[in-house]
Amino acid sequence: MPIYEYACSACGKEFEKLVRQSSPAPECPDCHSNDLRKKLSAFAAPSGSPASARDLPGACGSCGHPNSPGACSFR
Repeated sequence: MPIYEYACSACGKEFEKLVRQSSPAPECPDCHSNDLRKKLSAFAAPSGSPASARDLPGACGSCGHPNSPGACSFR
């Protein structure tokens, strides 16, 4: 269930809304208009120290695929 950012074209209010597939179209919490523009937003990243190479999974043991074991067709 993604959270989308919207800007209301009628009143200019910007807000976030949790949207489910079965949800009705969102409306502005201030003026109740449905004339909304979905904003481009950045994704959330965990705070704290950045991930280092030691925190990432190792290469596949059977073929050397750079992703984690089981990422290739050789299992």
